Amino acid sequence: MVTDVELPTEERIVKVLSHLELERAHFAAREFLEFDALVRAHCDIIASLTLVLPPRTLNPETLRPLATRLLCFYGGKGPNAAIVRQSLATLPFAATFRLDDYLDVLWGDVIADRAQFIGDAMLEFLARMDIQAALPTASLAAGEGEVSGIRYRILGSGPPLVLLPLVLSPSQWEPLLPRLSERYCTIVLGGPELGGVRQLEARGRSQAYRRVLERFLAEVEIKLGEHVLEVGCGSGVFTRLIAQTTWGGTPIVAVDINRYFLKEAVALAQESGYQDAIEFREASAEALPFEDNAFEICLSATVMEEVDAERMLAEMIRVTKPGGRVGVIVRAEDMNSWTNVALDATLKAKAELPRGNVAEKGCADNRLYRRFREAGLLSLKLFHHMAPFKLSEPHGKRMEAGILAALSPEESAQWRAATASPGARNFLFIVRPFHCAVGTKPPTS
Repeated sequence: MVTDVELPTEERIVKVLSHLELERAHFAAREFLEFDALVRAHCDIIASLTLVLPPRTLNPETLRPLATRLLCFYGGKGPNAAIVRQSLATLPFAATFRLDDYLDVLWGDVIADRAQFIGDAMLEFLARMDIQAALPTASLAAGEGEVSGIRYRILGSGPPLVLLPLVLSPSQWEPLLPRLSERYCTIVLGGPELGGVRQLEARGRSQAYRRVLERFLAEVEIKLGEHVLEVGCGSGVFTRLIAQTTWGGTPIVAVDINRYFLKEAVALAQESGYQDAIEFREASAEALPFEDNAFEICLSATVMEEVDAERMLAEMIRVTKPGGRVGVIVRAEDMNSWTNVALDATLKAKAELPRGNVAEKGCADNRLYRRFREAGLLSLKLFHHMAPFKLSEPHGKRMEAGILAALSPEESAQWRAATASPGARNFLFIVRPFHCAVGTKPPTS
């Protein structure tokens, strides 16, 4: 018997609909990896599908049966734009809109930035789909609940519309909820089993990434009682590890600009028993709301890629006490990944190319080390760490999907043939490099 803990994401979503006594619904999402299996296994429950800035892992073959009831908004610029545009070109019956000059990155706040345009197009599309699908009005009371690890919130009345999380978008669907809930019974899904929270938690559960964080913390050398600030905490993976490593004896303040992540981080800290050791606050990494010299330690993991790196580092140093430590981890997008999958040399080289998203002023390369030196930090500890993610674990599967999206059909077939054996996937892996830097703020003269 499969327990809720073992249920794949698509079956959890089906359980939510069953609990709400819904047979079909409109759906809207961004992260296609968690939606792909739902389309393949339960296409009959999807009255229509709206995708907002889908990633390069978009699979047109999966979407083909839904093409006449598919709406997709995609960015005009960024690393995903060209790949998504090519995928959508194979679905000529889908309704598509290119958001010209919009940078397609995972943390883009697209609903807030294009609320009027997306709202108008989405409501017009859903009205047409209502006629085609003949969905009955859902009789659901407003409120919240949880089923199989997925939290739901119900607003408004009308045909059911299910909204899945928008990965790292700070505002999520919130700017559109008043308009959508005027016409639809709008069901907003969340929790640790969906979207960006699921991604961060899956990476955090992997031994490979945990070793990166543990090595980093060993170099920081936190002492009990020191006040710690984590900048860009996300769902709180690193925050909880700091609390665990210090036995809850170190006061931690964790900040993030994303209210959605903060809500989930609070819930996960409570589940872990570390709520008394951690204070979560909303704040921007580029403008920290703290006085100068407020913390003994200021840390951040895989955030500097997404912001103005210079401003973020300056803020981290400002709020750190003289003699305190500043530490940063970034993905090493200037270094190739490495895999032990048996491929010919040309395909292997292509598979190992870096493919991460980096903001225009972000930092995801070894210039992190130069930044620490030029900022005047002392007693520098500068190193990179190689993290091997197994193909059998969730984060390894996600990295694999990113590789496959960049390969031709013939190359993808070669990769799948080389990784087909379930047993083999337990020892096959993709190695991702990280840059790490720790420095001490100079004492006052």
